[in-house]
Amino acid sequence: MGLGRAWTCRDVEKGVMKKLLIIPTYNEKDNIARLVRGVREHVPDMRVLIIDDNSPDGTGRLADELTEKYEGVFVMHRAGKMGLGSAYVAGFKKALAEGYDLVCQMDADFSHDPSHLPAILKGMETHDVMIGSRYVKGGGTRNWGLHRRILSRGSNFVARMLLGVGVRDCTGGFRCYKRRVIEGIKPDTIFSNGYSFLEEVLYKAIKAGARVGETPIIFVEREHGKSKISKGEIFKAMFTLVRLRLGLHKR
Repeated sequence: MGLGRAWTCRDVEKGVMKKLLIIPTYNEKDNIARLVRGVREHVPDMRVLIIDDNSPDGTGRLADELTEKYEGVFVMHRAGKMGLGSAYVAGFKKALAEGYDLVCQMDADFSHDPSHLPAILKGMETHDVMIGSRYVKGGGTRNWGLHRRILSRGSNFVARMLLGVGVRDCTGGFRCYKRRVIEGIKPDTIFSNGYSFLEEVLYKAIKAGARVGETPIIFVEREHGKSKISKGEIFKAMFTLVRLRLGLHKR
């Protein structure tokens, strides 16, 4: 399925792009307020949808307070921890229903710096998907051990080989999509739910003809809270790559 009419630089210049940033949260009370402030500082007209999975630490309550403080900040409360992929699917569907043209996503733990958002959005003038990339010139990671660096580089190498894509950072979660990309991938048809969701969305977008760009970011290991990437998530990601390679991605 094709992606339809290509958006042009003129569309952006006319200011018609309605932007939504999706931020899934689970136990991020030490980060979320500062993150929203950072987003508003760098992209004042960006609307923000926080999707909280009933965080025990009260992240959801704090997010509700942010909606009172900032216009254009919204919260979706879910009953429990339902997974990263399902959070993005819920956010994508809401973005489509409410007429957003650009849909961005980022982590809530400051591993993704809001200061990179303007460069990502600038890239949307000529691309259908933009990725804040650790693995293009100027990008990198900070506060990672050798094991983490090897694991990340290795998983991206495997992803490129198995999926036959030229993207350097296939597992990067700091992204922006044009509306027609999300319409083309049909969010309800995505099998993956954890971090492997990122690989599946990227693969389907490229298969549908999306032009993908990358802009460098420095990925910083979280300062507050615990990483949510487990060994199980890594195995799921590998399984997802094999499943996609074999064509077992259609419902």
